[in-house]
Amino acid sequence: MAKKIKAVIKVQSIGGRATPAPPLGPALGAQGVNIQQFVQEFNAQTQDRMGETVPAIITIYEDRTFSFILKTAPASDLVKKAIGLEKGSGKPLTEKVGKITQAQLREVAMKKMPDLNTTNVEAAMKIIAGTCRQMGVDVVA
Repeated sequence: MAKKIKAVIKVQSIGGRATPAPPLGPALGAQGVNIQQFVQEFNAQTQDRMGETVPAIITIYEDRTFSFILKTAPASDLVKKAIGLEKGSGKPLTEKVGKITQAQLREVAMKKMPDLNTTNVEAAMKIIAGTCRQMGVDVVA
């Protein structure tokens, strides 16, 4: 028989370096989850993604056990990494902070594809291009 779900929580933490400190501790502690056990499992599964922001969807059950699904890094992080930016623009419409080529855009879209609601690479590229515009990054041919 399936376990009853108590809550579903979305969190982001650094791969391989999660700690019981905020934001994880308070979010999980309020649901009665063993925080240290989650941190150990999360760090073990994200060892290969060290230093990368890793979103996770945690399903917490009535008996205080949990399961979690790891997602790909946020699109903005992938774009910053692809073009070597430290941060996006504070005024994306007037202050441009960088340029991204179609090849780099395709590469980012391919990495992010499992978490997007499309299976078409061209559509995924348009989604990532929208993120680029909101960051103050121009898409060039």
